[in-house]
Amino acid sequence: MKRTLLFVCAGLVVSAGASPAQTVSRSYSYFTIGGVTLQEIDEELSRRGPKVSSTGKRHPGATQMQFSTRYTFASTTDWCRIQKAVVDVKATMILPRWRARGRSDPDTRLIWDTLSSDIRRHEESHVQIAKSHARKLEDALEAIGRRGDCEAVKAAAGTVSARILAEHDAAQDRFDRIESINFESRITRLLTYRMQQIETGRIPN
Repeated sequence: MKRTLLFVCAGLVVSAGASPAQTVSRSYSYFTIGGVTLQEIDEELSRRGPKVSSTGKRHPGATQMQFSTRYTFASTTDWCRIQKAVVDVKATMILPRWRARGRSDPDTRLIWDTLSSDIRRHEESHVQIAKSHARKLEDALEAIGRRGDCEAVKAAAGTVSARILAEHDAAQDRFDRIESINFESRITRLLTYRMQQIETGRIPN
């Protein structure tokens, strides 16, 4: 079973063999937007941003993730169990790139810098949620215990994987809902902080 979605992913690739340490690999993809005013930038994000299948809408950013699960068996003629499970996460963050910075005013640039930074932080948070569930899946697979044969272990692993990955999807959705509710207060706070950093010379104007 393998499916890849934006923000949420429930993918499983099972094989027997050597299991390297858990890894989270990141890559980045960018879409370019124009617009000089905040309204124009907003319109560009709505028109050019990645479309998320779970919402059917375009967003300022997205993260595409894939889980890969590998495990090795320990077995005798009487039983089989998972000896070691490794779950890796491959994440591709899709982020905006603004091309009209030089033609915009300082206030718009300030707001864009704040928003752009928050978009990247938001997508990185999705990766961290996936990473924590990858660890949880590893632990759950190794805790399955002995079964009569390896086919029974595989069946149990499929059930466990489906449960943990469903929990992962729910956690990602919950994070998005909370972030959406807190968006205005968060951006206001970040703008205030960034202006303070500019005034003290810690961030160039």
